[in-house]
Amino acid sequence: MSNQLSPSPTMSIPIPQRQTERKREAILQAAIAEFRSNGFEATSMDKIAATAEVSKRTVYNHFPSKEDLFAAILLQLWQTAATQEALTYDRTANLRAQLEDFLSRKMRMLCDPNFLDLARVAVAATIHTPDRARDMVDKLKQSEQGIVSWIKAAQQDSRLKKVDPLLMGDMLMGQLKSLAF
Repeated sequence: MSNQLSPSPTMSIPIPQRQTERKREAILQAAIAEFRSNGFEATSMDKIAATAEVSKRTVYNHFPSKEDLFAAILLQLWQTAATQEALTYDRTANLRAQLEDFLSRKMRMLCDPNFLDLARVAVAATIHTPDRARDMVDKLKQSEQGIVSWIKAAQQDSRLKKVDPLLMGDMLMGQLKSLAF
């Protein structure tokens, strides 16, 4: 399929084994491509079905509405971010090395073409729907709590200065995202 996003080395997308799983993934990839090209409002389930090379009925069997399909894309974005965020404080390891490893993984994820496509779709569709935007930002913020926990643990271990860990985490993630975007 020409519109299907190709997996990158940093973001492994499991290849669905069953036909229904393959169709669902084709629908998701087609929706990402269509939402990105045309925006949420201008994208129809008919066009998604055509791009995915499945029937419209198949699309509706997997996703009862365009909103449900979009929610699945947002969930995929959130899960990707949450998976990449794993950070556990190790009191025996060098702080700089731990932080560099985390930031390197985070930057790879933020620059991954598949993640960027999902993020663009999500941002474009949430601009006109503030409630949807708030929900997405809240979920993504939750996925970034790993760095705050790491900072707190390093502070408790007296290896970092005692300043607001939420502020430190936000500042660090803000700098990283400004480089990525």
